[in-house]
Amino acid sequence: MADMDLRTLPVRNPRTGAVDFELTVATSAEVSAKAARLRANQKAWAAMPLAARIGVMARWLGEVQKRANDIAEADAVDTGGCHTSYLQGFITMGNIGGWMEDAQTGLDMAAYNGPSKAMPDVEVRTQFVPYPLVSVIGPWNAPAMLVLLDAIPALFAGCAVLIKPSEITPRWVEPLFEAVAAVPELAGVFDYVQGDGSTGQAMIDEADLVCFTGSVPTGRKIAVQCAERLIPCYLELGGKDPVIVAETADIERATTAVLRGAVHANGMVCFSIERIYVHESIHDAFVETLVEKAKKVRLNSDDPRAGHSHPFTFAPQAEIVAGHVAEAKEKGATVLTGGEIEEIDGGLYMRPTVLTGVDHEMAIMRDETFGPCLPVMKYKTIEEAIALANDTIFGLTASVIAGSEEEALEIARQINAGALFVQDTFLTFAKNRTVGSTAFGASGVGGGSRTGPEAILRYVRRKAILVQRGEVADIQNDHHLGKPGGEE
Repeated sequence: MADMDLRTLPVRNPRTGAVDFELTVATSAEVSAKAARLRANQKAWAAMPLAARIGVMARWLGEVQKRANDIAEADAVDTGGCHTSYLQGFITMGNIGGWMEDAQTGLDMAAYNGPSKAMPDVEVRTQFVPYPLVSVIGPWNAPAMLVLLDAIPALFAGCAVLIKPSEITPRWVEPLFEAVAAVPELAGVFDYVQGDGSTGQAMIDEADLVCFTGSVPTGRKIAVQCAERLIPCYLELGGKDPVIVAETADIERATTAVLRGAVHANGMVCFSIERIYVHESIHDAFVETLVEKAKKVRLNSDDPRAGHSHPFTFAPQAEIVAGHVAEAKEKGATVLTGGEIEEIDGGLYMRPTVLTGVDHEMAIMRDETFGPCLPVMKYKTIEEAIALANDTIFGLTASVIAGSEEEALEIARQINAGALFVQDTFLTFAKNRTVGSTAFGASGVGGGSRTGPEAILRYVRRKAILVQRGEVADIQNDHHLGKPGGEE
């Protein structure tokens, strides 16, 4: 390819603000070539017994273990030193190891092999046929974790997988794919491209199934492109997740849980707490304690491993968050702590920001903020709180904290969200390897669960094979078909 055909993108370091990395945007021809290679190799990969694929993945697990620190460090540079980044090597190993144990279970849950309940002479068998090529388009928050959450079960299912990291956080793929290169069978069906939206569009044109994590506007564009090709897509599009704090809640417990749920990873998590509804009788005491705890949260500007909150990974996100806070103040909200973007050595930070006097006329209570903001709103009755929690286009997760588990569960059952956290927040990792859930509203599109053993079913088509072991039906004598016992 001629040099004039190359297009590069600068990549900003979120801690320094400096451009210290550059990626070359893959052309549509390059995407097509990689897709063709992956498709050709996928046939043999899918033909392997699952046990054989598990053996290959076990070897990859060993190679990832050798490079776990390198993967974590690269992810941390990408994000600005998010705590989760430093655990990324361990998280990746746990993801692979978990699916080594769960892949067969997930498929067995959906399989049926036995006589038909409607026609006992017919034997029914289940075959799972993997989608040949899955394209995974990743986000800039928790970049490695969220891409591999989709890619790894697809590989176990027998698919070939082509991934694209966000152009904001592209560094982590290089050490990860050093581990892939050490396992030739896996390298034949697992590859990546670097690039921007145009690269993602080219990937969709080549795919049989698409997984995307990101914003609602981009998700809509991807859904349209997939619909035009009549291929399935799984879209995880964020949230505006509420917490209801009941009148009976323990304030110390509730404020600790809410603070972590709202500001972990600088609030840049799809299931972060973004709306806080507190009963009017405990509102003031709750806010006072929350502010006191929020002021103790430490930025990691001096040491990426020591602080609690890291800089904005994507610089424009800081402007969005600041805009939400400014609009809320203009409409009457009060900022009790935080609220300002701080530039420290080139990085953009915001301390935990507690607001009161908020309502649903403000963007900070309607739109995804994706920053360390804690808007607190009073309510009078639990029915009002439930209505406020459900007043959203999103429905990813929600939390309820009350004086008893029974009281919290009764409230949780009435909230429209894919996962409800009771007596705590930020419990979504507990679902992994345990149970699946389906997001409500604009938070998720495509159906099926992203977590739990059944998540592998996203990546296969289920085929029923029916074997007649009795007499075949005769067109001359089939008027009785469908009647119990073949009655006339």
